[in-house]
Amino acid sequence: MLDIHNLLVQRGEGAAAHLVRLPALKVKAGEILAITGESGCGKSTLLEAIGLLLAPCELGHFRLGSDRMDVAQLLIENNQAALADIRSRYLGFVLQSGGLLPFLKVRDNINLPRRLLGMPADSTQVERAVKALRLEGLLDNLPQALSIGERQRVACVRAIAHEPKLLLADEPTAALDPHSARRLFELLLELVSELGLSALVVSHDWALVRDFGLPRLGAISHAGETRFEAMD
Repeated sequence: MLDIHNLLVQRGEGAAAHLVRLPALKVKAGEILAITGESGCGKSTLLEAIGLLLAPCELGHFRLGSDRMDVAQLLIENNQAALADIRSRYLGFVLQSGGLLPFLKVRDNINLPRRLLGMPADSTQVERAVKALRLEGLLDNLPQALSIGERQRVACVRAIAHEPKLLLADEPTAALDPHSARRLFELLLELVSELGLSALVVSHDWALVRDFGLPRLGAISHAGETRFEAMD
């Protein structure tokens, strides 16, 4: 599903520059992997690079999907149209803030990615996700009528509404209390498993990741650079 070798991203310039390096990553279809590390070490930067929102300064190879499309070549060519198409069709994003549009009802927030891609509004996958995250009674509400946890659950469904291959979640439980965080984490993992997605989940909560038994990429930080490597 995802195969990356020698990815290097730089944030900042000069003395303030920080390098984020990923020597190797392979994620199989249906696999869920956590990305862990201390605040500020580069977890979100790594996720943005994998999500094709940041251009790497070094890259060996980057292959995505069952057909192993050559994303690295598109990055080298700076083919923004093709990269945007991959992001919209193959990737789903869950942000820390949820990122819901306040003027759209829950139902319309969820369906927005499908509308933008010209997909039919009716979707068995969306219906299953809405049921799995217990949102049936909230579909006609506006986001401001929801709790923070409910907004994050809506964001999770919206992220998979267009049937992506890979889900990228950046600290989806960061704004929640411990009980709500654990419940959302559990529901998110159940949803990913039920729909057969692959997922990368950034989390600073090592205990939560450990309790759910997720394999992880851990940060190893030195002056000016963080490497992410597979951890037991």
